[in-house]
Amino acid sequence: MTKLLRLAGLAIVLVVSLLFAVFVGDQGPWYFAWVIGTVMIILISGAGAIMLDAQSSLSADGDI
Repeated sequence: MTKLLRLAGLAIVLVVSLLFAVFVGDQGPWYFAWVIGTVMIILISGAGAIMLDAQSSLSADGDI
């Protein structure tokens, strides 16, 4: 049953993606680049925050 629900969910995502591609037309690559860039900025800033926290916890006096 879970496989059927997963397949139905993926089918819905596919239909929404296709409808989005039809509606945006030639500007699709721009929207794709915008989404990928936004995700990358969020991931890089999160990794930077984790590294800063790790450095501050490992430093002797707590000052970086």
